[in-house]
Amino acid sequence: MTETTGATGPTGTTDATGATGRGLLVIGDVVTDIVARHDTPLAPATDTAARITTLPGGAGANVACWAARTGAEDVRLLACVGADTADWHREALLRAGVRPHLRIHPDAPTAVVISLVDPTAERTLVTDSGASLRLSPADWQDTGLDGIAHLHLSGYLFFSGTGREVARAAMRAARTRGVPVSVDPASAGFIEGLGADRLLESIAEADLIAPNRAEAELLTGLTEPREAAVKLSQRFPLVALKLGGEGALLASAGTVLAHVPASPTRPRDTTGAGDAFLGAFLASRLAGASPAEATAAGCRAGAEAVTVIGGRPGPDRHRRRSDLRT
Repeated sequence: MTETTGATGPTGTTDATGATGRGLLVIGDVVTDIVARHDTPLAPATDTAARITTLPGGAGANVACWAARTGAEDVRLLACVGADTADWHREALLRAGVRPHLRIHPDAPTAVVISLVDPTAERTLVTDSGASLRLSPADWQDTGLDGIAHLHLSGYLFFSGTGREVARAAMRAARTRGVPVSVDPASAGFIEGLGADRLLESIAEADLIAPNRAEAELLTGLTEPREAAVKLSQRFPLVALKLGGEGALLASAGTVLAHVPASPTRPRDTTGAGDAFLGAFLASRLAGASPAEATAAGCRAGAEAVTVIGGRPGPDRHRRRSDLRT
């Protein structure tokens, strides 16, 4: 595969030994989102009127963009795309303040997700994973962690064999360097296909996991969110359980540390709200915030996210950073 990047090489506060700096590296997915908002229930076997928008998205890419939006100054994204839309996605990431390291797959097109948003702003996703699951071990080098203070892995990595290999290699390198790792389990539907035990085994070395309610239930077998958060926190040092309009639970060492309420808002589209939470959470932690403070920042970003269409900050909130182009 070929590569397109937003710079000639990694930046950050590194020295000759490759010591970590203050950057955030996200490894995950870039997706073309087709968002269809319909005001009436879907009508089987005929037409349903909708407002349809095509936007850049993808869980990993969204997290990176929201981290940059929240103030993280060195955010990088490693992902695989198709040649069909690589330039468009690269430009969108640059505008958002993210340094893209995109591997271009020679055969597979960029992933596409159709997001059906109902009158309550809830979304249902129809996914063609395309190139997003084609990232391979050949695309990873341990030097990708130069200047990095935190590694975040999109859960979609774990739903392909080569993606799991990339994740293992990156986590191993991060552990060697003392770089903490977070994982977003990403998709209840994909967890059901892969198996909860298999995913838990694959992410066992994570320092932070951030599931939503449905994912936490699948990973623990518990329907009550506090109980699920407690159980997960007995396996992982820190758990941030996303509860949508009910905010988020923070748990560690078998104890719920905080329940942060959601910020009140009028939702238009819930696509990417969890990604916004994570991006803001990670940016806040990198800036020195406590876990509880970072959870509050995440809830504020999630509330902002549901007021815009798609999974990224609105266009007027993108930051242009010319240094990414040189």
